[in-house]
Amino acid sequence: MWVPFLGLLVGLLIGTALNIPIPGVWAKYLSIAVLAALDSAFGGIKSIFEERFNAAILLTGFFSNTLMAALLAYLGDQLGVDLYLAAVIAFGVRLFQNLAIIRRELLNIWVEKRRLKKRKRDNSE
Repeated sequence: MWVPFLGLLVGLLIGTALNIPIPGVWAKYLSIAVLAALDSAFGGIKSIFEERFNAAILLTGFFSNTLMAALLAYLGDQLGVDLYLAAVIAFGVRLFQNLAIIRRELLNIWVEKRRLKKRKRDNSE
């Protein structure tokens, strides 16, 4: 259960520790890759809570989503249209949906633990 959290944390630490300048031309592609990674990470965490995590689905989803978004951005560059925004919007919506589900699940776990603690305390009196 902690593997996606650990991977996200390690990735954030490495990303903030290394100061690698990125050319402006690559900004669209990097933003899409970061959003695809976050979408996959939060999707993986959500699937853990739903007890249906599958590493193969996580990895293939990450790579296929990233590839499709990069191809969309490239096609948009060739046509002179900001098609990468479609991927940014799609990943953004999914990210917030997954985050809302994770938040709800964590809140349910917290409420249930408090309820059990209260029940245990009431039974011991």
